[in-house]
Amino acid sequence: MLQSDGELFGARLRELREQRGESQRSLADLTGSTHAYISQMERGLKVPTLTMIIRLAVALECEVADLVAVFAGRDLRKLISKRK
Repeated sequence: MLQSDGELFGARLRELREQRGESQRSLADLTGSTHAYISQMERGLKVPTLTMIIRLAVALECEVADLVAVFAGRDLRKLISKRK
């Protein structure tokens, strides 16, 4: 089954969070967010803003590109056409 854009990002976020040994709650604290919002992003239910992506990168001590690398090689026009 194909994953949605949010699910792809969420899976990557979870992977990076777990590699750093952070819980959803600790990541929420580090980003000034809530546990619920982190959980919703990881499940693909919420799509983060650019500001949140930057906060996540800082908290996870990674590059923004590490978070969005899951979209490399994908036709980005298809991603934005869904939102029209």
